[in-house]
Amino acid sequence: MKIPKIKGIIDRRILINYQVDKEVLENYLPKPFKPKLVNGKGVAGICLIRLKEIRPKGLPKQIGISSENGAHRIAVEWNENGKLNEGVYIPRRDTSSKLNSLAGGTMFPGIHHLAEFTVNESDRNYSVAFISDDGTSLSIEARETDKWNEESVFENLNCVSDFFENGSIGYSPGKNEFDGLKLEAYNWKVSLLEVKEVQSSFFENEDIFPKGSVKLDNALLMRDIEHEWIALEKIKTTNTI
Repeated sequence: MKIPKIKGIIDRRILINYQVDKEVLENYLPKPFKPKLVNGKGVAGICLIRLKEIRPKGLPKQIGISSENGAHRIAVEWNENGKLNEGVYIPRRDTSSKLNSLAGGTMFPGIHHLAEFTVNESDRNYSVAFISDDGTSLSIEARETDKWNEESVFENLNCVSDFFENGSIGYSPGKNEFDGLKLEAYNWKVSLLEVKEVQSSFFENEDIFPKGSVKLDNALLMRDIEHEWIALEKIKTTNTI
């Protein structure tokens, strides 16, 4: 089944980004993916995205659906047909939508875990949390800011913005292959968030990320982005670099 182009609005997108020891990511990532490095560090994180008016392209927005979603992401590079590509590897996706969960791998690429989201947004403050059907959890308290983290592996906001705009392709594990999806944003604009508190059962799992191997780098905010999701050719898990 060919997955149709999906159109809608990114109502709100929070990107929580960590710097991670490259050896840890090299051990975790499946082939053909390798960590994309910035100043010697890998970059990983969580995307918390609220979508609205999501529907197959060409259909009226009135039939579109809305949902809260979380995606754990690792910035990667890989060779395909002699070309070096960049994007993100997404080991798991979580969603508030039963439809997204049921349609994962068909209408929406990748497995989607059903999760309960709690969201509170007011006066430039953002509180987002979820707990999934298998106990995976995340929570963040953040506020809009203009202050840049001087300990970031990125030089400035423009650098980190370009990094993620260029890495708009994501691959998720499927059955003996990786499902691909590309984000085509009609307009791309990010701003900074100051993280007051963040908890992630995934990035705090020391079986995957030994103590001291992960450090919060920055958090970004996107609002009101019209976009399309475009399904890509699958990558077989037997591929090697």
